Amino acid sequence: MSDEARRVFQVVDLFDPDRFVELLADDGRLVFGNAEPLVGRHAVAEGLRGFFATIAGLAHRIVRTWQAGGDTIAETEVTYRRLDGKDVSVVAVSIWRTDGDGLISDYRIFVDLAPVYAA
Repeated sequence: MSDEARRVFQVVDLFDPDRFVELLADDGRLVFGNAEPLVGRHAVAEGLRGFFATIAGLAHRIVRTWQAGGDTIAETEVTYRRLDGKDVSVVAVSIWRTDGDGLISDYRIFVDLAPVYAA
């Protein structure tokens, strides 16, 4: 497991969009599943605020990571705390690319959130 992946998910699990976007390049891009890309720190923070308003929290357990140059692939088990207090765990894959300054320029998340919102 890479130190970088551990650091990134520690920040994600803080549940604080403003802290997360500090990991991004100014023009960093986030794509969540098949949603439209969010480009730039402000857009990513606003998008995360909207998503975070639908859950009460989250925690990542890193299963495995791979690195190739500036690219990181992380398989995780993510436990989402629903607004009703129930926890639901799903498998996710995140892929990100860092630029020469070590900031994330492109971050993609692949996960099926249907179980999180199921009645």
